[in-house]
Amino acid sequence: MCYEFQLSTPREHFYNITTQLREAVAKSGINSGIAVVYCPHTTGGITINENSDPDVVHDMLLGLDKAFPDRAEFRHGEGNSSAHLKASAMGASETIIIENGKPLLGTWQGVYFCEFDAPRSRRFFVKVMGA
Repeated sequence: MCYEFQLSTPREHFYNITTQLREAVAKSGINSGIAVVYCPHTTGGITINENSDPDVVHDMLLGLDKAFPDRAEFRHGEGNSSAHLKASAMGASETIIIENGKPLLGTWQGVYFCEFDAPRSRRFFVKVMGA
């Protein structure tokens, strides 16, 4: 089963989408299997990281800005090459184990949609497979 979700991203940020993942798993009725969370955009990504302290998201964005700054020598006409680099570094998907009808995430883990080219109207998919 594949579920599509819409997301409005007013600024560059990591948007917690763990609730939508849990919703998709619950709707699927799958007790044991996997869920793949997928971003079909080239300037956005998906990651799993700490969801307890908001400073983690701040620090990750700061680190990505330092690692992938805008550069005058970039040639991409839209001017968002650093967003493409950040999205490639984060990746377009995450796979999460499902056990007992729930995503198997660590105590402090959350799933995030990573926006690097805001503002945008985005979508992402959750594919749930198993028994």
